[in-house]
Amino acid sequence: MRNLALGPGTKVTLHFALRLPDGELIDSNFERDPATFTVGDGNLLQGFEKAIFGLQEGDRKTVVIKPENGFGQRNPNNIQEIPRSQFDAELELEEGLVLSFADAQKTELPGVVKRFNDDVVTVDFNHPLAGRDIVFEVAILKIEPAQVH
Repeated sequence: MRNLALGPGTKVTLHFALRLPDGELIDSNFERDPATFTVGDGNLLQGFEKAIFGLQEGDRKTVVIKPENGFGQRNPNNIQEIPRSQFDAELELEEGLVLSFADAQKTELPGVVKRFNDDVVTVDFNHPLAGRDIVFEVAILKIEPAQVH
């Protein structure tokens, strides 16, 4: 075991779990292979990374990540009404259906069907976890200096 603390310039191997405050499991790798990434490489949201800075190998921590440090606040402007005519007539719509859209830059953007009728489909482009507190549990398995290329 090294005395290297997790932070910028480190590569970390860890187990994690994401839960809602009521205990509902969103994702976990405690029963799978651990994740390995370099701090700051974008594999973990910055707010989650900062919450575990300073931890060392063998440490475990559970922290509540607020929306502003996690998946953001819900934005009412991200709920759009789209004419039903812009959807394939064969598409069987249902509430909760996740569809893929392209934004102005042709980047794929997922949206969730909230409601629909014969004229309009209401689609929510907010991240499904936006506006939610996330309980982040982490177990640090290994920390090493990041390889700089």
